[in-house]
Amino acid sequence: MLLQGKTVVVSGVGAGLGHQVAAAVVREGGNAVLGARTEANLVKSAAEIDPDGTHTAHRATDICDEAQCAALAALAVERFGGIDAVVHVAALDSCFGGIQDADFDTWQQVLDVNLLGTLRMTRACLPALKAGTAGPGGGSVVIIGTQSAVAAPSEVQQAAYAASKGALTSAMYSMARELGPHRIRVNTVLPGWMWGPPVQAFVTFTAHAEGIPEAEVRGRLTRRMALPDLATDGDVADAAVFFASDRARAITGQSLLVNAGELMR
Repeated sequence: MLLQGKTVVVSGVGAGLGHQVAAAVVREGGNAVLGARTEANLVKSAAEIDPDGTHTAHRATDICDEAQCAALAALAVERFGGIDAVVHVAALDSCFGGIQDADFDTWQQVLDVNLLGTLRMTRACLPALKAGTAGPGGGSVVIIGTQSAVAAPSEVQQAAYAASKGALTSAMYSMARELGPHRIRVNTVLPGWMWGPPVQAFVTFTAHAEGIPEAEVRGRLTRRMALPDLATDGDVADAAVFFASDRARAITGQSLLVNAGELMR
């Protein structure tokens, strides 16, 4: 088990990727500390992942609130004795459009959540990460980014989301250098089209709007990929778990595309 005995804070736990990351942590022998704004989502996710509550804890957390970030980190320490990794899934991705029709007040909100919120949550976990890095793998910070930060898709415009995640990638390089002496690694997973609730909803909506089968919409996405199917939320979660584990002990400041070969670099 990749995370045997390790404690991982997971932000942004809902029905999709956050849930899959938390589930993968527990499956790999770790303890998952779940955070999200909606308490009901946390309760549901924890019950599905860990029915007896042995390996999970959760607290409603808005990553735009520094005190709430600190409280989630404190819960991990109180319940499981420390923090070995934090995986940042929480993000605001509902802002669509480009520069010509941009509402910069909305862009500011996206940046506050996706960029500054991730940095707030990281900083809240740093004391525990530093205290727990005596093991061979050190501590780990894993950022869920997006392929659209490096190659904008043609199907949808999400310039604000892409820009915020691109800024996070730049911040990753600085954090990797700053935190490296404390044996804390910082890496990013870049998903492309990822089969889970948001993409399923996009496929269903597009098929209904155009009066075509959902398989045809999905085929438009997969035909440009080297592998013949979309990556799933679970595939991205597995990549995040790898970065959180001691198997990635010599990897920091790196971005890993999980996209079935749609974009190669």
